Amino acid sequence: MASAPPEPRKFTRGLNKPGTAAELRQSVSEAVRTSVLMVKPKIIEPLDYENVLLQRKTQIISDVLRDMLQFPTEDFQISTLRRQGRTLLSTVPETAEKEASSLFVQECIKTYKSDWHVVNYKYEEYSGDFRQLPHKVLRPEKLAAHVFEVDEDVEKDEDAASLGSQKGGVSKHGWLYKGNMNSAISVTMRSFKRRYFHLAQLGDGSYNLNFYKDENTSKEPKGTIFLDSCMGVVQNSKVRRFAFELKMQDKSTFLLAADSEAEMEEWISILNKILHSSFEQAMQEKRNGDLNDDEEHGKAELSSGSFQDNFQTARDVESRMRSEARLKLFTLDPDTQKLDFSGIEPDVRPFEEKFGKRVLVSCHNLSFNLQGCVTENEEGPTTNVEPFYVVLSLFDVQNSRKISADFRVDLNHPLVRQITYGQGNGSDSEIIGDGPPEGLGLAPHYPTQGVFSVTCPHPDIFLVARIEKVLQGGITHCTEPYMKSSDSTKVAQKVLKNAKTACSRLGQYRMPFAWAARPVFKDASGTLEKNARFSALYRQDSSKLSDEDMFKLLTDFRKPEKMAKLPVLLGNLDVTIDNVAPDVPNCVTTSYIPVRNFEQTGSGTSLLEVEEFVPCIAKCAQPFTIYKNHLYVYPKHLKYDGQKSFAKARNIAVCVEFKDSDEDEAQPLKCIYGRPGGPLFTKQAYAAVLHHQHNPEFYDEIKIELPTQLHEKHHLLFSFFHVSCDNNSKKKDVVETPVGSAWLPLLKDGGRVIMNEQQLPVAANLPAGYLSSQDGVSKQSGSEIKWVDGGKPLFTLSTHLVSTVYTQDQHLHNFFQHCQSMDMSEQASEGELIKYLKSLHAMEGHVMVNFLPTILNQLFCVLPRASHEDVAVNVTRVMVHVVAQCHEEGLEHYLRSFVKFVFKPEPYSSICLRTVHEELAKAMTAILKPSTDFLTSNKLLKHSWYFFEALVKSMAYYLTESGKVKLSRNQRFSASFHHTVETLVNMLMPHITQKYKDNLDASRNANHSLALFIKRCFTFMDRGFVFKQINNYMNCFVPGDPKTLFEFKFEFLRVVCNHEHYIPLNLPMPFGKGRIQRFQDLQLDYSLTDDFCRNHFLVGLLLREVGGALQEHRDIRQIAVQVLKGLMIKHTFDDRYAAKSHQARLATLYLPLFGLLQENVYRLDIKDLAPLGNHNNMREDSLVPNSMVPPQKPGSCIENALHKDVFGVISGTASPHSSTPNVSSVHHADSRGSLASTDSANSLLDKSSDKTNSLEKSQCVSAVGSTVLRCDKLDRDEIGNLLMCFLHILKSMSEEALFAYWNKAAPSELMDFFTLIEICLHQFRYMGKRFIARAGILHARLQQLGALENAHTINNMYCHTEADVNSQCLLEANVSTEVCLTVLDTLSTFIMGFKTQLNSDLGHNPLMKTVFQVHLCFLQIPQSEAALKQVFTSLRTFIFKFPCTFFDGRADMCASLCYEILKCCNSKLSFIRSDAAHLLYFLMKSNFDYTGRKSFVRTHLQVVIAVSQLIADVIGIGSTRFQQSLSIINNCANSDKSIKVGEEHR
Repeated sequence: MASAPPEPRKFTRGLNKPGTAAELRQSVSEAVRTSVLMVKPKIIEPLDYENVLLQRKTQIISDVLRDMLQFPTEDFQISTLRRQGRTLLSTVPETAEKEASSLFVQECIKTYKSDWHVVNYKYEEYSGDFRQLPHKVLRPEKLAAHVFEVDEDVEKDEDAASLGSQKGGVSKHGWLYKGNMNSAISVTMRSFKRRYFHLAQLGDGSYNLNFYKDENTSKEPKGTIFLDSCMGVVQNSKVRRFAFELKMQDKSTFLLAADSEAEMEEWISILNKILHSSFEQAMQEKRNGDLNDDEEHGKAELSSGSFQDNFQTARDVESRMRSEARLKLFTLDPDTQKLDFSGIEPDVRPFEEKFGKRVLVSCHNLSFNLQGCVTENEEGPTTNVEPFYVVLSLFDVQNSRKISADFRVDLNHPLVRQITYGQGNGSDSEIIGDGPPEGLGLAPHYPTQGVFSVTCPHPDIFLVARIEKVLQGGITHCTEPYMKSSDSTKVAQKVLKNAKTACSRLGQYRMPFAWAARPVFKDASGTLEKNARFSALYRQDSSKLSDEDMFKLLTDFRKPEKMAKLPVLLGNLDVTIDNVAPDVPNCVTTSYIPVRNFEQTGSGTSLLEVEEFVPCIAKCAQPFTIYKNHLYVYPKHLKYDGQKSFAKARNIAVCVEFKDSDEDEAQPLKCIYGRPGGPLFTKQAYAAVLHHQHNPEFYDEIKIELPTQLHEKHHLLFSFFHVSCDNNSKKKDVVETPVGSAWLPLLKDGGRVIMNEQQLPVAANLPAGYLSSQDGVSKQSGSEIKWVDGGKPLFTLSTHLVSTVYTQDQHLHNFFQHCQSMDMSEQASEGELIKYLKSLHAMEGHVMVNFLPTILNQLFCVLPRASHEDVAVNVTRVMVHVVAQCHEEGLEHYLRSFVKFVFKPEPYSSICLRTVHEELAKAMTAILKPSTDFLTSNKLLKHSWYFFEALVKSMAYYLTESGKVKLSRNQRFSASFHHTVETLVNMLMPHITQKYKDNLDASRNANHSLALFIKRCFTFMDRGFVFKQINNYMNCFVPGDPKTLFEFKFEFLRVVCNHEHYIPLNLPMPFGKGRIQRFQDLQLDYSLTDDFCRNHFLVGLLLREVGGALQEHRDIRQIAVQVLKGLMIKHTFDDRYAAKSHQARLATLYLPLFGLLQENVYRLDIKDLAPLGNHNNMREDSLVPNSMVPPQKPGSCIENALHKDVFGVISGTASPHSSTPNVSSVHHADSRGSLASTDSANSLLDKSSDKTNSLEKSQCVSAVGSTVLRCDKLDRDEIGNLLMCFLHILKSMSEEALFAYWNKAAPSELMDFFTLIEICLHQFRYMGKRFIARAGILHARLQQLGALENAHTINNMYCHTEADVNSQCLLEANVSTEVCLTVLDTLSTFIMGFKTQLNSDLGHNPLMKTVFQVHLCFLQIPQSEAALKQVFTSLRTFIFKFPCTFFDGRADMCASLCYEILKCCNSKLSFIRSDAAHLLYFLMKSNFDYTGRKSFVRTHLQVVIAVSQLIADVIGIGSTRFQQSLSIINNCANSDKSIKVGEEHR
């Protein structure tokens, strides 16, 4: 039987996947990785932190930097902050707490009165990302501008660039006569030759006097006088008139003569000025202790055969020069320069009263055309002839809602007001009470300014004014005089007479009169329509009084043809609207409590806030913060056309009272808000009366201040009266005739307030105990009551409750009622409680938000008291529901405010043994069990931050209140709580690692919240236990996980490592055995040994994970490197560790990064990578020339499994025979000075012989967790980030630590080390302004084409504008300079300590070649002026210390150096030419001294070879620049006192 074909290996399957080359390469790479067994890195058990602290107590205390090893005492504390309200007095009435008997009211009052309870973490500001550190010193004020040759303009005229006088320099040219210099012949007149002289300043500041046959100075001069060697200029007229003499150092003289005396004096003055300035400069250099002295001293010793190192003083000067104005490298990192607020946690504020868009409505005047004088003698001002009253409110036409309470305004002139009150009508004094209750602010007497608030502004909101007057008769009849334009005095007098009569009889009754409206907003963002005025005053239609009718009228408001049909009264209402300043003074709340900065002096100037009726939707709701208990009552309609009980019932007035008893003598409560001019509270309120209407409509709003605790007897009583309008003087007419009553009890359903439209029957009489007679509309109950019209529901009214202590929500009400009954009796079962808890899920959204703090507090109260687990789980489920709802509505900031400021677990006591944190953790675990409701568990995961923060706050309060904070960490919490936390973490992990596919947000949030919780546990719990939890977490991940899981893992590590005491958690101290060692004798770890990972747990874990991530794909690598770099930036700028000693100790925690980088050094080589290689998504790897094939790593399984070249091709590196031209090589193709051709290059790459003593040998596998090492190159920005970290450590670590490392390292590792620092120079090289601008343009184009999926240039920052380009150049220039100086520092330290090793084999050994290669690299890569000054100084030191390297044995190093120096002699920048020329002279001089002052043949020969090589390389050394450099060398020789060079050496 034929066997089935074998299943193809995953590797082979991977090869056949279709797709682009990049995808294929990635899938092949994947296949290789997964075909080798991915070993899970072994978990290293952390140290028992608390025990170690005890055992090493003496060592820690005696450590100078003990603050880096210990947590500070009193790291956290709980505190109470005074609640700051808006108002001067508390909004809660003084008697409220005593009166409150229902649990809900009590808890609400407690919520509004309690202070804020906060846990303060002393160092919390250090527990975030580096951007959140308290002292932001990250961005330097002004970066130094550096000069680079690469930025010089290529087209610039060379001669002008080189020969133009330097700033502050002198220039002079002209014809002179030059005497014959031959001293054998005496100078005569005839021996003078006319020559054209040109004074030229050189790059080093010195001057040459060149002379020519004619004025063409671009040619080669006939001769040169080196003014450096000139001692003085004096007049000498012996031989010729107008002659002067230049005296030289070698006693020779030059005789020159001018054509005139003035010309001669000018030349003498200029030359003396030059000599004087150069003398000053020399003196200054002497004062500065210039290196030349040391050199001379050294040379003298050198020439006498003494080789001892006398360059120490020079090194001090060198390092002192370098340390001036140095920047921290991380200051220049692109990430610290970017403003990134993504990681910043939201600012949490306490609850505060919030308003919508606030509008100030100011009422100025209401005047009708009908005017007159109301005084008897007619001497007063002209005013309206009768009183009018304005009622303002906001109407939302779009949603057909009245959205504000009424604002009543009395704009009448005082004389007009007297018409009503001056008559002394007794009824007024009966109904008006005598002042506001205790504790409330005074009402403004006649308010004219109201502050309205609108939560959802839009253009269809109108300010409506309803105008009323004293009851007189029918509306049509009363408005008639106001509609005529004839201004008749007789009409005015008649109206005044009628008004006085009406006011004397019916002063307390009002009638509708007119209305007007105006828009408020221009748009939905709340811009006020300030210029709009009120419409005409329209007559009120008695059949269109209701709010519904008003909406219909307003719908047509913008249709002029419809509005034109309405009858208009002649008059004007002047009302303006404006914005409200946040701290507007003299304001009182809707309960008439003065707001802060209330400076009331006179009456009538205060602003009255008008209640907004916020839409009942969760999005617009906010948690209540103040006590408010208002009931708004709206009588709507009375249907009396069918009644037979009363003879007269036409002009019907409704009187509203609020009573707490139905007994005979029961008085109404004085709690109805009064009208302007009257007292704040009255016992009764009347609605406006319609004349001759059997079925009157009402639009009035009656506002009542409810008592704190309502009971069954509280009710509204409506009394109906027939008002007699006819003033019949013949028979004594009664004004009021009672025509029935109706009542409405406020509470129903066991204590809930009634809140919707009601229809009530009307009773003709009112016997005692009437409340019990009515159950709904029961006509049968009680024979004492006589119902009007057979008990039909004749009276319609609605009520609107604006209360922060009562709820209409049935479920919420029932829950609190049940909790209260459980507190009072044992009978109420927990089973019932679960039923009520479940019904809370049906609570209305806006109610839930309004009472959020009270609801959550109650749930937290129930949680630890519950004896059944079911109750705790159900409480938690309700919380999950509430929290999820708030998030859905975008109101999570309220939850944050609650947890931070309001939540306070019940004090720990021995009676209640259960704690919130333990019960909540158990309940969370139960909800997360796989078998339970997955919707709830998903919500819990998604919003887990809330629960973890509650856990943490409960833990803090428990420790403080129980006093356990004083105990040692391992005794603070019970074993059961430790177990609960561990179970919770373990239960959460599968959700994070598995649910991310279906519910990414939930998993991501849970991961982040868990990290924050673990981080905070370090503050309270046994830290060793917390380390174990981190291990439990890490154990759930494996190499090769999907990218999302890597993101989770590194986000977790980032958060945990941001702990404010991350440094003490890592214990940066020696862990040697026996006696405490000095820090200098420290056995430092430069690789990730198990001991390092155990003793310095967090940093060890992070570095291992970064090491593992470097073996993954680019996205994953970048995440890992960013986390590491972010953390290191944070330490750098943490002001607690600002001292150098702190930074050096910190660096010891990151030393294993050296080992990590060396493992990957072959993936970092970027010397020949195109800097823009990955812009268009091509792999940089494809640009690697064959010299960069990854080196073989003996011991790795690559060697045995696959040939390295094949493996290189598979995993993404290019073919070893790739001939791809590379972009950046044009910059340095001419750098023949590199040693690539010599044997040192091979020694750099083939590091196979001495790996046996390697630091890493046993560790590299354990660190990475897989035996496969990737060979694909890292991206430029990844390399940049890693090297930035490396350089930072290098710069921070102590010299002792550096020497310890170098002594410990195997030769190959030393080579790696120098390869790394050479890579640093390449990585951070300055590419020039033109390149940076081009990169920005290219990026912009690619973005337009959409070809940029993952855009990363050198530093992720793209420049589009010129300002961007300039700031980018400035940044990169500073980075390049700082990197250069850091590498120089490292080299000089190394040279100081390893002189013997470097000198072996007459300085021709691989180590020396490597060190020299780095020195050479400085000259091959563009450097700034500041950096090059130091480079040239270092090279002089180097030549001085190791002359045999250059002047003995093979000449390759001398040749390379000569070539690079000569290239610098042709630089466009004069300072480079000058320094290079001096250095070349120093090289020749050193060569001369080395040969015992016999010759410098070698240097001379190498210079000749280098010059011919430069010509061959078409460098263009025929320019004046090169000539100038040669002149400087000549000058140096001429002015060198210690040497007289013979003609044969020229």
